[in-house]
Amino acid sequence: MKKTTILAAIVAATAAGAAQAQNTEVAIGMSGWTGFAPLTLAKEAGIFEKNGLSVEIKKIPQKDRHLAIASGDIQCAATTVETFMIWNAAGVPIKQLFQLDMSHGADGMAVRNDIASIADLKGKTVAASAPGTSPYFVLAWMLNENGLSLDDVTVVNLEPSAAAQAFVAGQNDAAMTYEPYLSTVRDNPDAGKIIATTLDYPIVMDTFGCTPEFIEANPEAVKALAASYYDALDMIESDKDKAYEIMGADVKQSGEDFGKSAGYLEWQDREANKAFMSSGIEEFYAKAGPLLKEIGIVKEIPATDTLVDTSWME
Repeated sequence: MKKTTILAAIVAATAAGAAQAQNTEVAIGMSGWTGFAPLTLAKEAGIFEKNGLSVEIKKIPQKDRHLAIASGDIQCAATTVETFMIWNAAGVPIKQLFQLDMSHGADGMAVRNDIASIADLKGKTVAASAPGTSPYFVLAWMLNENGLSLDDVTVVNLEPSAAAQAFVAGQNDAAMTYEPYLSTVRDNPDAGKIIATTLDYPIVMDTFGCTPEFIEANPEAVKALAASYYDALDMIESDKDKAYEIMGADVKQSGEDFGKSAGYLEWQDREANKAFMSSGIEEFYAKAGPLLKEIGIVKEIPATDTLVDTSWME
């Protein structure tokens, strides 16, 4: 077959997929986390629309996102991998479709300058989001790896942005936060230091998922959601300045500052997603599940094969 014929066939297949997904309405719950920004780019740059989707993005705190799913307010969500385990254990079924990002220093713990190690946090006050959220889980993991538990600290529940702002203002001994808010601490060294990040503990990875009902009823839309994410990554590669400007504006950052935040994570392409979904995710769950049970976030660890749906890739 000639190259032109092959190209025509690919274009026709893509157009057919978009046509089948045309005007499919979907509401996505997420936060301003830098790793989710390509979804914002897909919305603002018209990529979702081009792929036949009518998408509404709703900024919902991680601790409340599963409630929005349960109520039907949203059909899909972006969140950390262990959160899907938590939501399903709580009776809110949602299946992961593809990986979004891996944090390489974009999530971390800030402490006062006189605290030399995580072990020194015993008896101290730490700001972190509510139980069931990524910052709370990362805190538990870091403490556990350093011979402490959540019982050894006092946790003050603050969302990542507020945790960083409060820390810089002199409140609390430590704070759990992530980009772009972690850079607030990076930019204020007199307030404290970042003692540990996901470079030291590579445990923060995000995925995108939808309810089983949405997946079953909208198979072409599921493919279009994944295609849109990868199209957004392509735009970042081909027109980085414009992409960073769009994504930065969503979290009140300049394109340049957004780029600095993005430097602490890696968005995952098709091949990385395939590798993660085939083996990496199970390796993570093997350690995350027991910890979630130990700290009382889940009573029972759900079967991990119920948490993923990769049929759209077939």
